[in-house]
Amino acid sequence: MKFILGKKIGMSQVFVDHENKREVVPVTLVEAGPCTITQVKMTEKDNYSGVQLGFLEKKKINKPLSGHLKDLGKFRYLRELRTEDDKEEYTVGDKVDVSVFEEGDAVSVIGVSKSKGFQGVMKRHGFKGGPASHGQKHSNRKGGSIGSAFPQHVIKGKKMAGRMGGDQVTQQGLKIVEVDKERNLLLIKGSVPGNIGSLVKVSAI
Repeated sequence: MKFILGKKIGMSQVFVDHENKREVVPVTLVEAGPCTITQVKMTEKDNYSGVQLGFLEKKKINKPLSGHLKDLGKFRYLRELRTEDDKEEYTVGDKVDVSVFEEGDAVSVIGVSKSKGFQGVMKRHGFKGGPASHGQKHSNRKGGSIGSAFPQHVIKGKKMAGRMGGDQVTQQGLKIVEVDKERNLLLIKGSVPGNIGSLVKVSAI
């Protein structure tokens, strides 16, 4: 099962040998696992098959969650992974760590993008803005007309200013450059969505 929960640490760079020369590769450090299997979903009982993982310890949890986890621990995050079919090797209480991945594995990373707050149309949608001269004074970053002669209202889905970021983003086509089993670190080529310290889900493609 090549799936794990992790915490984004930040970005760095490593040197790799490529075609008789050393290249600098930008990487994102993810502190991945160890995670604990807290629940196994079966098709016969739950109408789908999957595995639930727990990650990072928490001081206090409520009683319903405590009853669900029993003696497995107090976890801050619980996330599910869908599996293709029911497999007996998934057992509640088993540990999942970075050793499930290998150098060169292609992965996808899911995280919540950075929140930008309320932003205008130029930053949010990439509008080029109004003219820089010819009578323009205070509308160089405005969105321009938002309606027309017909229909006499703003149509649904119109690109306007508003809250930006804070969305779940899936980054695909990434590659694992290095696996550090001693420090539970994954070095993933390129950038991954989210703030430093935020939760990310790493799964093999």
